[in-house]
Order: sequence, then structure tokens, then C-alpha cells
Amino acid sequence: MKKDQPAAHDKPTGIAYLIGRIDHVLSRRLRDSLGVLGLTAAQYTALSVLDTQQQLSNAQLAERSMISPQSANEMVKAMEARGWIERQADVNHGRIIHLRLSAEGSALLRQGHAAVAQLEQAMLAELGVDQRSELHGQLRVLLRSLSAMVL
Repeated sequence: MKKDQPAAHDKPTGIAYLIGRIDHVLSRRLRDSLGVLGLTAAQYTALSVLDTQQQLSNAQLAERSMISPQSANEMVKAMEARGWIERQADVNHGRIIHLRLSAEGSALLRQGHAAVAQLEQAMLAELGVDQRSELHGQLRVLLRSLSAMVL
């Protein structure tokens, strides 16, 4: 082995590359599937988060949707203008504004869920039920491991 070359155990296994490629292709497919509905992937994520959390502040929505507070602010304005979400002042603290899905936003989200489910079905078509379950568990382990890392 040459002095400048890394040892075999120092080389990447290619898993990070494959996950990156999957992320890239999946993002493109999500854009295509959700775009037909007039939704971006970020908007779909935000609507999904609002659906599960019922009401959130702008800052909470940004954090849970994995976007910057500035991006969330612009996205909220656009979604409110389209009638997908509603703002409501907190009854105990007037400066806090809660966001929640409107009826139109809920209907759109159901369509988004159907589009994403169809995409997932196509992506996982070659895997059996047990393999899908095992993959899901392994991905959760990877996420937990990466989240716990201190750099």
C-alpha cells in the first residue's frame, strides 16, 4: 500500500453516496408528484406538520419543517394567501400567532398524501413486507445515530 493512500478500512462504503443519490432522486420525484397539485415539497411538509401538531408558531413550524425561519415566513404568507392555512392570535398572549390548517388545506394535504403514497409504493415495489419493515427500522437507527453525533 502506498503511503498517500488511505487504508482499506478508511474508505467510505458507498452507503452515504447511495443515500445522497436516493435523496436527490426522491426530491425530484416529490417535486414532480406534488407540483401537479400546486404544492412544493416544503409546503407539503409544513401542511403535514400542522396537521399532526394542530397549531404551531412560525418558528416551531420552521424547525419541524426543516427550513429556515425566513423561508417559513415567506411560505406561510403564500399558503395563507391560497387559503391553505389560518392564523389565530393566542388567547393568553396576543403577540403569539398560531397557525392551523384550513379545510382547503386539509383537502389538499389528503391529495398530497395520496401522491406521496403512490410514489412510495413505486419506490418500494421490489421489496416484500418484511423487507420494508426492516428497511424502515434500519433507516430510523441511522437517523438516530446521525442525530446523536457530536462533531
